[in-house]
Order: sequence, then C-alpha cells, then structure tokens
Amino acid sequence: MPDKKILYVDLDNTLVNFQSGIDRLHPSEKVGFENDLDEVPRIFSLMDPLEGALDAYEVLAEKFDTYILSTAPWKNPQAWHDKVKWVQWHLGYESGSVAYKRLILSHHKNLNRGDFLVDDRRANGADKFEGELIPFGSEKFPTWKAVTDYLLPLA
Repeated sequence: MPDKKILYVDLDNTLVNFQSGIDRLHPSEKVGFENDLDEVPRIFSLMDPLEGALDAYEVLAEKFDTYILSTAPWKNPQAWHDKVKWVQWHLGYESGSVAYKRLILSHHKNLNRGDFLVDDRRANGADKFEGELIPFGSEKFPTWKAVTDYLLPLA
C-alpha cells in the first residue's frame, strides 16, 4: 500500500470555535487585551470544537497521515499548554488515539512538508505552504462537510 498523503489541519477557527472562548471570558479578563484576545491567559482552554470538526478530523485521519498544525501566541505561553490539553481532551490522550503526538505548534507553517493544509487564514506561513491550501470558511469550503467531500477522493 502506498504511503498516505500528508494532511495538516489548523486549530483556531478551523477545528476550534475561537469565539466560544471569547464568550466565556469575564469582561475584566479582556482589559488590556482588546485587540489581542488570543493573549488572554487560559482563553484556549475555554473553547469548543466547531460543528462537525472532530468527526471530520477522525474520518480524514483514516485516509491521510494527519497532523494538527497550529500557531500559539508568542506572548501567551499558557496558550501552548492549553492547545495541547485541548487536543488531548477532544481527540484523545492515549497512545493510539487519532491525534496522539500529532500536534505541531509553529509560527512557520510553510516549513512543514505535506500535501494539504486546511486553515482559515493565510498567516504564519500558510500562504507559502508548498502543498495545497484548503481555505476553511471560504465560499468553496464553508463547512467540514465541504472539506471532507473535497479531500476524501484525493486520498
């Protein structure tokens, strides 16, 4: 059997509903972070998965060599910890779980080699990724169903 194609999936606003974390913040926690809410300590621990994201990740992980490729805010070291915990909580902590040791945190997504990157933004090197960028939330890929319908035949 040939090697599986490599698929990277972003976290924030791709697997994770970033707004759900914002909505859970107390107004006092936002003070001083109005333009940088991703720097609020523990915000990433408050977020829910996007609708259909976890199921889609599991389906795609069966057909692709799948990794989560995310960027954590440089000025919020708690975010690095909370992203690992989020993946463990929602996709499994144990060896053999669908995302076990498959989280990459980088400010340079273009340095990762692979076939596909599902990301809601073109920042942090996503725009320079050598494989195909799947723009999640775009007109062509507004939902996880649209993403899986597109990717599965390419596996």
